[in-house]
Amino acid sequence: MNIEQDRFNMIEQQIRPWDVLNQDILDLLAVVKREAFVPAAYRSLAFFDTEIPLPCGENMLEPKMEARILQEVALQKHENVLEIGTGSGYMAALLCYKARHVTSIEIEPTLKAMADQNLSDYGITNVTTYLGDGARGWAGTSSADGDAASYDVIVISGSLPVLPDAFLKKIKVGGRIFAIIGEAPAMCGQIISRVSDTAYSTVKLFETNVKPLRNALQPSHFTF
Repeated sequence: MNIEQDRFNMIEQQIRPWDVLNQDILDLLAVVKREAFVPAAYRSLAFFDTEIPLPCGENMLEPKMEARILQEVALQKHENVLEIGTGSGYMAALLCYKARHVTSIEIEPTLKAMADQNLSDYGITNVTTYLGDGARGWAGTSSADGDAASYDVIVISGSLPVLPDAFLKKIKVGGRIFAIIGEAPAMCGQIISRVSDTAYSTVKLFETNVKPLRNALQPSHFTF
């Protein structure tokens, strides 16, 4: 396997055609080696246009999805990020290269241990991982800002039937949330921006179908 050729093909044939045209993002995908975050048994699939199995029945998102998320949240170097769903640590690694600090929450001890090892092996230090259930929000403190547990960007690496209000309250004015909202098969990747203390705007980006986060808030299906 010619790894660099496969990486180039991934970027040019999968990611760029999916409207990821920001050159900084495309360059970053060549810097942060995806194969370093893929379980050894699936390393040959690292650059395929597919989700990759992780322990505990979870998956890595497709490369084009990871790249599109990174482009759409438009991170700045001074910003702090909350990620829900650490997985193998790859998305956290990408976010760390663009942000001041990343706080990442993982519900599975096995995956948290994997991500911690992967991130440490890669020399990434501006990340803190926590074991916990973040599907309905995260009440912990931001390691970058002490007790000020609010964030510039939240990335939810799994789908939610509805977005809990707890997430809306966690972003600063000017902050952004990436979330995949809906129920199979009709889900939509969205950016929700906080435009004032009381107002938010939503931009719908693409249709998709992604495994929901465990313990996600369920919408009411009562009819009157």
